[in-house]
Amino acid sequence: MADVDTLIEGPVLTLVINRPDKKNSLTSAMYQTLSDGLQTLQERDDLRVGVLRGSGPDFCAGNDLFDFAAPGDPEAPVTSFLRGLAEAAKPLVAAVNGRAVGVGATMLLHCDVVHLSTDAELRFPFVDLGLVPEAGSTLLLPQLAGRRRAASALLLGRPVPAADALWWGMATDVNDDPDAAASASAAALAAKPPQALAATKRLLWGDRTSLLQQMSVEGSVFAKLLAGDEFAAATERFRSRRS
Repeated sequence: MADVDTLIEGPVLTLVINRPDKKNSLTSAMYQTLSDGLQTLQERDDLRVGVLRGSGPDFCAGNDLFDFAAPGDPEAPVTSFLRGLAEAAKPLVAAVNGRAVGVGATMLLHCDVVHLSTDAELRFPFVDLGLVPEAGSTLLLPQLAGRRRAASALLLGRPVPAADALWWGMATDVNDDPDAAASASAAALAAKPPQALAATKRLLWGDRTSLLQQMSVEGSVFAKLLAGDEFAAATERFRSRRS
């Protein structure tokens, strides 16, 4: 079974993170498949909407700590994936069950429609890992939620339950079946005039230069800290808990 499934049904391309035994934590190979999927979405005129899902009880536990690449490396698959999210011209919809941790949470900030399960929880544990947030989240999260709420999530590392994520502007809705809701949203978007849809998304997001610049700065700091003592200590603590 593939760790990421790419499904095409009519005008909708769905990327399913399919590594439930590891809580859908992401490896470099998985990032490459996700990046390739986003590129396919953008290149094919017959595809109108992209959907992100996770297999099993959790959406995504973030990076696999033992298969880690810095998002500051321009050749790394994670960098291609994050840039693909930030530059996406077509709508992105997410269906989130359970926990979304680290990049599992930050990738949602790039989606246009986000459906959360009632038990969903977003976590940004970067500081506790000796790292900094990525994917432009230090820019996007304050824009959505406000600087102090963003500080609660990014500095204190407090979990953001579904109801708070909705209140903070990080989600479209909270419901019992986010997968069905995502399918309905994708179908509704795919049925709309594609040029008007793309133009409206472009106007909503505006000039993304500052976002891409922030992602580059985050990536440089991330790469430096990834080689530091604090991340090494955090990884050792994680390894000890597993043994």
